[in-house]
Parts: sequence; structure tokens; C-alpha cells
Amino acid sequence: FVGLTPMEWCICLLLFGMVISLELVNTAVEAVVDMVTEEYHPLAKVAKDTAAGAVLIAAIMAAIAGCIIFLPKIAQILQ
Repeated sequence: FVGLTPMEWCICLLLFGMVISLELVNTAVEAVVDMVTEEYHPLAKVAKDTAAGAVLIAAIMAAIAGCIIFLPKIAQILQ
């Protein structure tokens, strides 16, 4: 639809895979922490927050890359 080059497709797929993979790791970390302790522990919070932060950073970077790739193409279509 927007005419992505093969390299742009690869970048999009790589970033998509990275975000999904980190989300799966985040889910695993949260499950293990919940399995090990049922009561509040400051280190459990750090582990969960750090894993969630990794997902957030990956998603932000993927969104920035998406804007760099797609916005010029969409602007060209709209002209």
C-alpha cells in the first residue's frame, strides 16, 4: 500500500518481533516472581518494573522507527 522496500519490511518485522518477544519475557518474569513469592517484596517489584520498562522502551523505539519509515510515504501519498 505504501511501497515499502525490502529493507524497510525487514526493519518493521524485526521491531515487531522484538516488542512481542520482550512482552513474552516480561510475562515470564512476572509469572516467576508471582510463583516465588506471594507477599510484597521490593526486589520483586524491581524485577517486574524492569521487565515492563524493557517492553516500554522497545515499543517507543519501534514507534519512532515506524514514524521515520511511514510518515514520509504517507505524506507522499497525500500530496
